[in-house]
This record gives sequence, C-alpha cells and structure tokens, in this order.
Amino acid sequence: MYGLVLALHVVVCIFLIIVVLLQSGKAADLAGAFGGMGSQTAFGPRGSATLLSKATTVSFVLFMITSLALSILATRGAGLGTTVLEQTPQTAPVQTSAPVQVPVSTTPAAPKTPDTITIPAPIPPPAQKAPASKK
Repeated sequence: MYGLVLALHVVVCIFLIIVVLLQSGKAADLAGAFGGMGSQTAFGPRGSATLLSKATTVSFVLFMITSLALSILATRGAGLGTTVLEQTPQTAPVQTSAPVQVPVSTTPAAPKTPDTITIPAPIPPPAQKAPASKK
C-alpha cells in the first residue's frame, strides 16, 4: 500500500512541476516587461480559468492528499518496533559486598553566624538651597 501511494505521489509531483512551469505569469506580454499595465494586471479583473490553472488545482489537491496519506502510513507502523530495554535480558539487581561506613570528622565545626544582621540607615542627601525669588 505504501509503495503504491509513494509511486502516485512521485507522478503527481512531476505533473505539478510541469504544469506550473508551463503557465505564463501575470503580465507576461511585452508591455509587462517594460512596466506597463497589460490586460492581465495583478489586482485587476480575472479572466476565466484556463485548462492549466484547473490542472494545477487538481494536482495540488492530489499532492496534499498523497502527502497526508504517506505521513499516516509511515507513522502507523512506527510504534510496533522493540526498544533496547526489551531486547536486553532481565537479570536480578547486583548486590554490593558491604555497606560503606563514613568516618567521623575530627575538625572543629564552623563558627556560627549571628541570627540578626544590622543594616545601617541610609545617609540623607545634603539639603539644597531654595531658588531666590526675584523682586
């Protein structure tokens, strides 16, 4: 199933590339080359849809459908594999020979810090003179 959808996707991709390259752009006439506004303007009236524009729309829709189908088919079987933990044999946990004893330290304890800290009061800024009034 995956190979069939992949082959269809490749064919649709090639067809979409060819159809897009065959189309002429907006203002592709001689006046558009020199900056003149031809009969096909970018925001002007739209003509009837040509066969190439319809083929582009259909191939784009097929491209999106096959892309979604490929992503769904690719992730469907992704969860069926085994992990490294499932492949390793299950054994009993290894026991250590003896518990390790920590020697008691003979160094003196660190000096205690005071419980309260005094913070000095901020120094007020110097008084400024008031500007003299003009009389």
